[in-house]
Amino acid sequence: MQLNKVYLRIANERYHFLKFILEGYDGLCLLSTVPGDKGCVCIRYPENYGDTLFQLLGNISKTITTKESTIPA
Repeated sequence: MQLNKVYLRIANERYHFLKFILEGYDGLCLLSTVPGDKGCVCIRYPENYGDTLFQLLGNISKTITTKESTIPA
């Protein structure tokens, strides 16, 4: 099965929170850290779960980022 990837920068202390939330959606995606890049994670997901994943990430985005990890408008 081909998995899509999305890379996110999150607050280091929120990694376990994000992992806990994503594991609640059994089979939705795989979460891993990016070696050597503190605060960067990779989420791999099947294409047909993309809508669900991005809706979920949008809903929790303010709780997993810090001011330093957000992109200026």
